[in-house]
Formats: sequence, structure tokens, C-alpha cells
Amino acid sequence: MNEDIARIDVGPRLSDVAIFNKVAYLAGQVPEKTVGLGIVEQTREVLEIIEKLLEQAGSHKSRILSCQIFLKDIVNIGAMNSVWDAWIPRGHTPPRATVQALMADAGWEIEVVVTGALLERP
Repeated sequence: MNEDIARIDVGPRLSDVAIFNKVAYLAGQVPEKTVGLGIVEQTREVLEIIEKLLEQAGSHKSRILSCQIFLKDIVNIGAMNSVWDAWIPRGHTPPRATVQALMADAGWEIEVVVTGALLERP
């Protein structure tokens, strides 16, 4: 059943990635090691996690189709954008939404959800 859907890092509540029809759908990614630190550190960590998950799925940050960013405090958008702008390849900026949201953990400053197209395989 669902043999055409692949999953990465399957847990009891969620998978980090589901792949269907040449698209990788990532769960919301949050900081793990930088909890309690500032938005810059947390953004860097979350984007590194996303990059690794995309690679595991057979995609790349240049193939992101859409992005949703949730910030604990929207006042941090400038600092978050400085990290994002350095990370995302020029000319490959995806459609994106950034909103302020309550976080499930008080130490989280950011959560990011992305969807990415798989790389074409020869």
C-alpha cells in the first residue's frame, strides 16, 4: 500500500520527508542544537538541516518549489533574511511566505517548511 510514496526518517508521529511524483515534501524543520540561541544561529541550523534532507531525498536547495517560514517574533525577519539570502542560490528564490507564529517549544525562534522538486536523473 502506498508503494509509490517514499518516506525519510519515519517516526511514530511524522516523517521528515515524503516523496511523491518527483516532489519532496519536508515537515517543518526546527532547531535542535541551537535552541535558546538567537535567530541567526537557529536559521543557519534549520537551513543546514533542510539542505541535508533535500540531498537525502534527491533534491537540492536550488530546486525548492515553495517555502513557509514561521518566526516566533516577526521583528527578526531582517536577521533571518540575511541568513536566507546568503544560503539560497541567486536566481533560485522560491515563492515564500513568512509569518509570526506561536512555537511549540519556547526556545524555538523559527520553523521552516519547504517543498522541492527532485533532481532529474539520467
